[in-house]
Amino acid sequence: MKKYILLLSLTLAATQIKAQNKAEEFEIKTSLINPQKISKIGDGHYFIDFGKAFFGNIEITSKTKHSDSIILRLGEKLELPNKIDRNPGGTIRFQEVTINNLPANQPTTLQLKADKRNTGPNAIKLPKEIGIIMPFRYLEIENLKVPIENLTISQKAIHYKFNDNASSFSSSNKIMDSIWQLCKHTIKATSFMGYYVDGDRERIPYEADAYINQLSHYSVDNEYTIARRTNAYFIDNPTWPTEWLLHTVLMFHADYMYTGDVEPLKAHYENLKLKMLMDLERADGLISSKSPNLDEALVAKLGFKKGDKQIQDIIDWPGAQKDTGWKVARPEGERDGYEIVPVNTVVNSFYYYNLILMADIATALNNSGDAILFKNKAEKVKEAINSKLFNHEKGYYLDGETSTHSSLHANMLPLAFDLVPEKHIKTVTEFVKSRGMACSVYGAQYLLEGLYKYNEEKYASALISDTIGDRNWWNMIKVGSTMTMEAWDMKYKPNSDWNHAWGTAPLNAITRFMWGIRPKTPGFETATIDPKLGDLAFSEIKVPTKKGFIYAEHKKEDNKTVYKITIPDGMQAEFTKPKNASKVSLNNKKVKKKSASVMLKSGVHIIVVLH
Repeated sequence: MKKYILLLSLTLAATQIKAQNKAEEFEIKTSLINPQKISKIGDGHYFIDFGKAFFGNIEITSKTKHSDSIILRLGEKLELPNKIDRNPGGTIRFQEVTINNLPANQPTTLQLKADKRNTGPNAIKLPKEIGIIMPFRYLEIENLKVPIENLTISQKAIHYKFNDNASSFSSSNKIMDSIWQLCKHTIKATSFMGYYVDGDRERIPYEADAYINQLSHYSVDNEYTIARRTNAYFIDNPTWPTEWLLHTVLMFHADYMYTGDVEPLKAHYENLKLKMLMDLERADGLISSKSPNLDEALVAKLGFKKGDKQIQDIIDWPGAQKDTGWKVARPEGERDGYEIVPVNTVVNSFYYYNLILMADIATALNNSGDAILFKNKAEKVKEAINSKLFNHEKGYYLDGETSTHSSLHANMLPLAFDLVPEKHIKTVTEFVKSRGMACSVYGAQYLLEGLYKYNEEKYASALISDTIGDRNWWNMIKVGSTMTMEAWDMKYKPNSDWNHAWGTAPLNAITRFMWGIRPKTPGFETATIDPKLGDLAFSEIKVPTKKGFIYAEHKKEDNKTVYKITIPDGMQAEFTKPKNASKVSLNNKKVKKKSASVMLKSGVHIIVVLH
């Protein structure tokens, strides 16, 4: 049975959502999805599985009139086989609706109840034409008095326009393949708002969530308008965590690199300078959210309004049990015991990376004065971090100034942001690996980036495909979710939802760091391909770009690896030679040993690497 019976190109085009006091039109699609399984439970009682959760509603059309009432239950989670969990816990969704009748040959949808929090004043609003929707995978029908064969039952899925064929990935590791598919579906299914929102609990954009969502979205589709809209939203609607503010520059820079468009940078350059929190600098270059410079005037300039939650460091989320009051499985929460001191390593690592990216942005805007300023400041901050926030005896980073504690976070972020001096990379990576998955699904973004960057690809890939315990992506599949969850498991965050795109780090890490396919120059004029494929015996990947699709595959054969790479028209790519390569040939021609990389023009290329 085909999964999709109809894709309505309902460009609910007429739909307008207000952002920054401007009405913006964008395409929200409706897909009608067939059931994958229909099971009879009893007389007039049926269980229906649509295969995957989407945000939406049910559409039922009956060939004959049904005059009696019908009970319909929608949910994300099962209590037992063929039974939806009526009390799923946290923010996992369930609703029961009774309809009085079913008219003949007329599509019927349910009048769902709105959730108070995710339709509140701070939430992004759905167009009225769409109505109230919820995430669900399963449907139960009870008290049905006509044959089930008389009904056409569809999951009416709401999502942003999405090209399912723009990307693909498969490999010798089937667990990794499943995780990639889980993440890809998450990106499509959570696009229903036309913004990158944090999940169904709040339906509010948060910068850190949005950044991971953006990177993963760019890895599966060459559609950039949701990111643009979300980025613009943050200019006037920042959120409270210090580190989240410091993601703003990262999002605008990512948009620039993938699209090559400088207009958003021009429009918001002065605000981006504010959002990097340079005003909070001390004489040594380090910043602190406890700085006396963070006064009411600066808070207002940053976009906060009276009554908004005050800016404070978050490190990771959720925090320790003593800070949240939640009963969680780990008393330290997801912070690995991080000691949050006024001048800390996590915040200043983000600040350093902001300076690096802002120097690039200033250069793109021909502002050489600012570019030099930011580069000089970056060097100063790097020196201060490595002299004042580093345990020189043990060879890895402390949580901050005055702290004697070292956490995963204080080390994985300097690694991800290229702050670690060459002589300390070994001790820092060893410490990072010793902590395991001691961070949240959000923190895993930077853990994976740092590991892949510094040649720990076997360990990074093992984390992605880990099936032991519950602090991994496989656990999300195991418990029954078809989208990435807000936390590793409900016991680690009791109010979690089952639809959080900030959990999709493996998707963009596989594309951007395991296969190493990223824009080297803005707009993918030149691509980087720096594969670190670890123990994979073979893999194939299709990556969308503004200029078309990059196809890449590899296969290990005895003492060699054969790569086949296709570059689209109008693009060239720099392929980085693997570190263990003894000989390399490109299209049957030997590559010089001294060459660290080879340039690929548009077209198909065969690269053979002898180990």
